[in-house]
Amino acid sequence: MEYEIIHLPKEKWKGTIIPIGYTTDKYYDVIVNKTDKGFAIGIEKRDFTEPVTHTPEEYNFPDKLYEDHWENAYAWGVLVNDELVAAIETDQELWSNRLRITELWVAENYQKQGIGHALVEMAKEQARRQRRRAIILETQSCNVNAIDFYQHEGFTLIGMDTCCYKNNDLQRKEVRLEFGWFPKKKKRLRREEVEIRMETEEDWYKVELMTQRAFWNNHHLGCDEHYLVHKMRQDKDFLPELSRIAVKDGEIIGYIMYSKARVVDGEDTHEVVTFGPLCVDPKWQGCGVGELLLRETMDLVKNKGYKGIIIFGEPDYYPRIGFKTCDNFNITSAEGRNFDAFMGIELWEGSMEGIKGKFYESELFENLPKEEVEEYSKKFPKLKKLRFPGQWD
Repeated sequence: MEYEIIHLPKEKWKGTIIPIGYTTDKYYDVIVNKTDKGFAIGIEKRDFTEPVTHTPEEYNFPDKLYEDHWENAYAWGVLVNDELVAAIETDQELWSNRLRITELWVAENYQKQGIGHALVEMAKEQARRQRRRAIILETQSCNVNAIDFYQHEGFTLIGMDTCCYKNNDLQRKEVRLEFGWFPKKKKRLRREEVEIRMETEEDWYKVELMTQRAFWNNHHLGCDEHYLVHKMRQDKDFLPELSRIAVKDGEIIGYIMYSKARVVDGEDTHEVVTFGPLCVDPKWQGCGVGELLLRETMDLVKNKGYKGIIIFGEPDYYPRIGFKTCDNFNITSAEGRNFDAFMGIELWEGSMEGIKGKFYESELFENLPKEEVEEYSKKFPKLKKLRFPGQWD
């Protein structure tokens, strides 16, 4: 049976007790010895003389969803007949750029059905989207089933605390162990490894399919960027001579789409350009494809005589390529605002001098009716809509 994983909103599920309990006949014995050269630490699986059971009732502070000390908590779960039977909660450790799994539980009757794996995959997807350098979690040395499960999911031991719960944790065989999972580091592609060219009509469907995968569940439930690409090709502001696709071994792995824009200051109008979407297939994200597309097309834009590029984009990404917030250019959004995601770049030194006012892009960006998006999306393989932290709605 396939179970649906859903987001558990904080306003509804805060304070819900997660009844974590288990019985085990084994434990990982943690031995710490002081030596002349430092410390010798051993961790070895052993048998209890008789099974040990831990229940939620024995703890003064049972596990609960959305505890106050987890400031950035986010939870998913599985409901059967409106009853919670499995859950995972994460918290973003912003200072270290890690993601912590704070809760992971599957009711006994639903274990060994792939639910735990699916929940961990949600955390891994969150880490990938947020570019976290690691996922970390806590378990106990006597929770052998959990330890074996985490290792099967790719986690490895990264540390321990021998007095986390009581001062005799070593003697009680219940030592806090920390496990970590690390995304594989991707190799950056060189320019000669990627074909960058204009798209043809034969590329259109594959470009839109790749765009959908790149943006799915990113800013909203689902996405509309693939429909934007379709509509923009017919728009008067589209600049196909500047737009490019990236191709690797015959597969379209990236796309940048340019369109005309303007900065208006009273009766003065300055023509600039914008791009969007700029996207890379998820399996090639982190390989430098977007930067290759952007740097190559920026030269094309410059050679066409445009003085600047203005965008709404990721503030953690574009500044390293040279983009600055638009308050540096005396340019605001159409509503007169400035914010971190509103950025621009000069195409040569001082090229944006004298350009000031309010920025306007194609009306198409604000005119993508949801019903049209849903209808157009039927052309593509069906993808599941899921909630993730950071979505706009």
